[in-house]
Amino acid sequence: MLVKPIEILLVEDNPGDVRLTQEALTDGKVRNNMQVVEDGVEAVAFLRREGKYANASRPDLILLDLNLPKKDGREVLAEIKADEDLRRIPVVVLTTSKAEEDIFKAYDQHANCYITKPVDLD
Repeated sequence: MLVKPIEILLVEDNPGDVRLTQEALTDGKVRNNMQVVEDGVEAVAFLRREGKYANASRPDLILLDLNLPKKDGREVLAEIKADEDLRRIPVVVLTTSKAEEDIFKAYDQHANCYITKPVDLD
């Protein structure tokens, strides 16, 4: 039986983190179609299928960085969870922020999970 790939939207501005996320999903043998946008404005346009994203597939999962250009990930999360059509899409926050305020606020805004990215201090 063929399992349908998971549609994932990765909202991440760091190319290295994009590559690491793709490698982790491949190593974990997660069948997926991943779309990547680099800022919060693009993320909202993708989710609302606006402009060049008019034919975008609806993601089954959103992986969201908090520290994004143009529109912060916190704002994007708030918009997703306030939108009747989008709020049921699970959102996993992937960020370098270990600040308790960010963690509590993300969960208050109904993030499904909060994962702190490892930081390479070399």
